[in-house]
Amino acid sequence: MENTNASIPVVMCFSGLDPTGGAGIQADIEAITSMGCHPAPVVTAMTVQDTQHLMRFEPCDPMLLIEQARAVLEDMSVQSFKLGMLGSVAIIEALHSILIDYPDIPVVFDPVLSAGAGGALIEDGALDSLRSLLLPQTSVLTPNSLEARLLAPNADTLTACAEALQDMGCEFVLITGTHEATEDVTNTLYGNHRELERFHFTRLPHQYHGSGCTLAASIAGLLAQGLEPFTAIHEAQTYTWEALNTAYRTGMGQWIPNRLFWARGDEDDA
Repeated sequence: MENTNASIPVVMCFSGLDPTGGAGIQADIEAITSMGCHPAPVVTAMTVQDTQHLMRFEPCDPMLLIEQARAVLEDMSVQSFKLGMLGSVAIIEALHSILIDYPDIPVVFDPVLSAGAGGALIEDGALDSLRSLLLPQTSVLTPNSLEARLLAPNADTLTACAEALQDMGCEFVLITGTHEATEDVTNTLYGNHRELERFHFTRLPHQYHGSGCTLAASIAGLLAQGLEPFTAIHEAQTYTWEALNTAYRTGMGQWIPNRLFWARGDEDDA
């Protein structure tokens, strides 16, 4: 007897391969799985990095990316897209050619412009292509405050950045506040050209590798489950904070979010 389970939503994620497993495609897979979804991963770039430094990256063949994505899209019903590291104008153009054919599938975009440990993760000159080709396709954009300022360089405040990013086509903009000099971490959600909500979280003591990937991928997973954007964004932030709160350190640099914290049983109950 054929055994199918159509109740498990599929999330297609486009991200770079991070050999530490802290960020990139593995982070997406773990977060999407944690939301009860099936990840369909497409690698956009190869990187050489550890938890301390980014050494170099090399974008993948854009035609291979298109062929991979279209093969899956013709075979599976995909409920959401998650975009991460893109790396080059050619990759951005390839993704645009896919997204315009699936306008009803929500897109969550974590605009990865630099590695958490430092180093650019996108080619010079690619920001204009990103703004013109991908932001108009984006349902939820999740920049940190540094990325928001880079994407909207003429804005003088983060609120003005969010306004400019919505003018470029983003439906919702969630600007995360980890890099701001505040006692707690304040993430601010914008939509309908206004501030919708501020979310406050206790500031944790370490530097983390893959927090942005975790947040965006979990939002994509919850949207795929059918949650409304505001609810998905709220629940994904709570999940991400807990993953950071239970993070672990495997190398000599940043800590890695424990995206599978939920899978470990309570030893006190044993």
